[in-house]
Amino acid sequence: MASEKVETVVAGNYLEMEAEEEGSKSTTSKLSRLFWHGGSVYDAWFSCASNQVAQVLLTLPYSFSQLGMLSGIIFQLFYGLMGSWTAYLISVLYVEYRTRKEREKVDFRNHVIQWFEVLDGLLGKHWRNLGLFFNCTFLLFGSVIQLIACASNIYYINDNLDKRTWTYIFGACCATTVFIPSFHNYRIWSFLGLMMTTYTAWYMTVASLTNGQVEGVTHSGPTKLVLYFTGATNILYTFGGHAVTVEIMHAMWKPQKFKMIYLIATLYVLTLTLPSAAAVYWAFGDQLLTHSNALSLLPKTGFRDTAVILMLIHQFITFGFACTPLYFVWEKFIGVHETKSLCKRALARLPVVIPIWFLAIIFPFFGPINSTVGSLLVSFTVYIIPALAHMMTFASAPARENAVERPPSRLGGWVGLYSMNVFVVVWVLVVGFGLGGWASMINFIHQIDTFGLFTKCYQCPPHKA
Repeated sequence: MASEKVETVVAGNYLEMEAEEEGSKSTTSKLSRLFWHGGSVYDAWFSCASNQVAQVLLTLPYSFSQLGMLSGIIFQLFYGLMGSWTAYLISVLYVEYRTRKEREKVDFRNHVIQWFEVLDGLLGKHWRNLGLFFNCTFLLFGSVIQLIACASNIYYINDNLDKRTWTYIFGACCATTVFIPSFHNYRIWSFLGLMMTTYTAWYMTVASLTNGQVEGVTHSGPTKLVLYFTGATNILYTFGGHAVTVEIMHAMWKPQKFKMIYLIATLYVLTLTLPSAAAVYWAFGDQLLTHSNALSLLPKTGFRDTAVILMLIHQFITFGFACTPLYFVWEKFIGVHETKSLCKRALARLPVVIPIWFLAIIFPFFGPINSTVGSLLVSFTVYIIPALAHMMTFASAPARENAVERPPSRLGGWVGLYSMNVFVVVWVLVVGFGLGGWASMINFIHQIDTFGLFTKCYQCPPHKA
């Protein structure tokens, strides 16, 4: 009986939201609806797939050179499935939290629910603070990485300016994302972003295969444990893009349909990352150890320049994906989140961009910074904390009995679910955070010792530095 009541509450409010969206069609233009205001299952899928594979697509061949071909393929498949699992856990906790709040007649129509609020409502303030710290720090550095990638990519088209100067320029460009209100408004951007990475991935694959292996190519990886676990952690980072899962779900008209979306998005992403990384590594081998951006080794052609330009646009989109949750947190902190004035909210958001800009100039280490962020932040943000939070939320028998989303019987019910969660926590804590953190920090410190902080042009040819 309790379960039926829960379903009624959830469906009732979601249908009400959908009805409001339908009603808004009479007052908005068809063009606006088509390009600007999305909330369907397809919008969520495009958002997940587009956000998951961004600039990291260009660094995966670098990871293959550290791991070797076989390990690179295995880790992509393994972390792809693990990321899909924890994204599913996050979606279950979101629906649980929202249902409980809506029983209390809480109205979320002018409020975007975020991960730290889910943790707060289900487990209390200490979990909220933990989630807030890791999520915001990860998204902050995720935005930093997009800026670094912009400068790294544009340099291969126009090297008249050094990468630091390009970072200044693209920092200003990315600041315009303050005018995008929420994930509802990423409909056209998500679609275009995925088309752009699809082109780039297949360009890398075809260009590598048609140009063939470079003379004297060697494939010696893995050679060192430090490099091995650094590469593995970059792949952990690749499939840890679900730090914005809650915000994407909240933008849906029917969030309860999200459950399998991330898995399907991951399967598509694997059709891009596996062929491109394997082909580039096959063609260039150990040269990738000193070229973290795969585009730097591919011959300069119109096709490559097109890939660079498309990735630049996509990195602008991904910057918005990573930064929008930070905008929401800042808006709530200063008390302007529920205002209807877009200009007021945009102005209030600008201070969030400044530290991102500054950090991108301090640490311009495209490639190594991904692994460092992956081991120290992604490991907790989207793997360990969701698995632990799910176990704690449903630890009591009454909580399991009244759960809105019960574990599928084919997974072994609650016993199977808890077993998988324990495996995720132990694996990521030991391999991702422990060994990955050790390896990534050694590599990151090596980059600082070699190039220095505030380096003007990271991994540029000597005569351009």
